[in-house]
Amino acid sequence: MPQVNRILRGQTALVTGASSGIGRAIALAFGAAGAAVGVNYRSDRKAAERVVTEIVKHGEAAAFHADVTDERQVEAMFAAFLERFGTLDILVANAGIQRDAPIAEMTLADWRAVLDVNLTGQFLCARAAIRAFRARKQAPPPLRALGKIICISSVHEVIPWAYRVNYAASKGGVMLMMKSLAQEVAAEKIRVNSIAPGAIRTDINRAAWATPAALEALLELVPYGRIGEPEDVARAAVWLASDDSDYVTGTTLFVDGGMTLYPGFEGEG
Repeated sequence: MPQVNRILRGQTALVTGASSGIGRAIALAFGAAGAAVGVNYRSDRKAAERVVTEIVKHGEAAAFHADVTDERQVEAMFAAFLERFGTLDILVANAGIQRDAPIAEMTLADWRAVLDVNLTGQFLCARAAIRAFRARKQAPPPLRALGKIICISSVHEVIPWAYRVNYAASKGGVMLMMKSLAQEVAAEKIRVNSIAPGAIRTDINRAAWATPAALEALLELVPYGRIGEPEDVARAAVWLASDDSDYVTGTTLFVDGGMTLYPGFEGEG
């Protein structure tokens, strides 16, 4: 991914769920922007290594295995990251899953799996990142923030989503977790924000865009008239991770083509 301005030069970043989709795009964008990148994966080691290979063409990167729902694995991943890179400047808590079902058919296992990955996983990684930021006590010059956390949420932190109660609940939880964390650590110059993507062309929602009919129906929900690409989210993440956004904390940045503008009320509604 081309990036003329290496705005993250000299920084280190850990991106969870970075072997595919939005996480992959963010990892590549961070590498192109000058950061040394930790590429977290749970099961697809080869995909993570391909991301690393792309980044090391112009920078530094390494793959780190961890299931973000497992406290011990998260702690081991952060320890390995710090051993490899020395310090942590940026966490992108991106790992997420869906397990869709009507409420009467949704199993407790599917409810727990989505909450465990999408919400508890972000909590565990954010906690580990804050501990790492505090261990160094002050930001190394010329950085302004002691550390930055970017939670990847969804437009469904505010838009209800039938048949996906577990997913919407997890993203609503991410929103208030992010804001509460930001409130708690702002005085330490730790910035915590979220990005809430809308309709993005990734494998997790392939059925929504893979055919002309499906894409046409999807675009009725997007006033801007196109589906988003993972790179749209990645560019927003680079900005939130940089000192250009130093006065931004506790905020959700919606990258959604206007999906949260309630397009059903366009015109006279």
